Amino acid sequence: QVQLVESGGGLVQAGDSLRLSCAASGSIFSILNMAWYREAPGKQRELVALITKGGNTDYANSVVKGRFTISKNNAGSAVYLQMNSLKPEDTAVYYCKADLGSPWYGTDSWGQGTQVTVSS
Repeated sequence: QVQLVESGGGLVQAGDSLRLSCAASGSIFSILNMAWYREAPGKQRELVALITKGGNTDYANSVVKGRFTISKNNAGSAVYLQMNSLKPEDTAVYYCKADLGSPWYGTDSWGQGTQVTVSS
């Protein structure tokens, strides 16, 4: 199917920027949407941003709107999350997810996650 590998996390100070990357391999033709989720300690995993195959974006999490930008490459094999003006509350493990179409319609793939820690 599809394998996802995230990178780019790290320890930064409040106000700094980070750019996360997610590389997809395997049957990338089957990818419909790609998204970034995050999971903070003691909290449920939440959707941060989504980008469709056609390039439409949606920022479900209003607290990141205006600070985070999701994008992808033309081949559809990588998705990025540019994070600016980071805050301590952005600290979380960030996961990449791909929603798959035919022949695996209705399934998804997840990466292993990358830690982002923002110090105050």
